[in-house]
Amino acid sequence: MTLEQIQNAHSQVKSGADFPAYIQAIKALGVSHYEAYVSDGHTDYHGKNHPSVTTPAKYESVAIAETVNESLFRTELKAHQKGKTDYLTFIHMCAETGIEKWEIKLSEMTCTYFDRARKMVLEEKIPGGIED
Repeated sequence: MTLEQIQNAHSQVKSGADFPAYIQAIKALGVSHYEAYVSDGHTDYHGKNHPSVTTPAKYESVAIAETVNESLFRTELKAHQKGKTDYLTFIHMCAETGIEKWEIKLSEMTCTYFDRARKMVLEEKIPGGIED
């Protein structure tokens, strides 16, 4: 699991509809879980038998709203998952609705969104999962 391998897998993602295939690609690299940070786009990848890998920031820092708007977040998340928005639009929506980060657990095939206080806002099963 190297930064280059992870970045190559991520380069194949064009919209939220590509997300399940991306998850399978990084799982095959040995990633067990990761946290993606909305503020600047850096991601911390962790593997069972690998050292952690952190990507550099992907964009200029954005401010995260202090108050969560869970209803709007859920609506906009569904649109993103259907491929209706690109990644940067999704990031700005997360920031505006108070989402600080999400954590992907590949063994459980879950994606959990957290607010600035690290409180769970939403946990979803990732579709298209292949069990270990």
